[in-house]
Amino acid sequence: MIRIGILGDIGSGKSFVAKHFGYPVFNADYEVSKLYQENINVYRKLKKLIPKYIYEFPINKIQLSKAILANESNLQKIIKIVHKEIQNKMKSFLKKNRNKKFVVLDIPLLLENKLNKKNDILVYVESKRADIKRNLKKRKNFNSRITNKFKNIQLPLVYKKKNSRFIIKNKFTQKSVKVKIKKILKIIENE
Repeated sequence: MIRIGILGDIGSGKSFVAKHFGYPVFNADYEVSKLYQENINVYRKLKKLIPKYIYEFPINKIQLSKAILANESNLQKIIKIVHKEIQNKMKSFLKKNRNKKFVVLDIPLLLENKLNKKNDILVYVESKRADIKRNLKKRKNFNSRITNKFKNIQLPLVYKKKNSRFIIKNKFTQKSVKVKIKKILKIIENE
């Protein structure tokens, strides 16, 4: 099984690109949302650490946003609890898909949380600043202050791009992305 890690800026279209590879995708953002909606143990742990902000289950994004904006350490507390759960979900995903030719890892903090392996093929998704802004504003409950807090805990984009084997310039059209992905997969398969 070859692991393909998708890197890029928040709102650059990493998930859009990941799903067009045509192989199983582990989407960490989706899994985190599911945790907040379905995992009572995560709720209990967060409620214990930040009871002023986490007070009802399922956890909603407004509670989380208020906690993150109120105190710098709250984001780290949330990440510490959520990261462990996501790591377990990723292990299950990899085990389930161990016989697949490729798997795609759509994990925003892939490098930061050291979830990548030496042989992972890293693909950097590059998008125009205007496209990223437009993409972010479409998101439900978009908050630029929250986005900036998350950007501050990420490695520099220059570092991610430099350490990626491939770069996909995302124009947010299926056709352009599929053509680039096809070329990447062909190169990998011919090695």
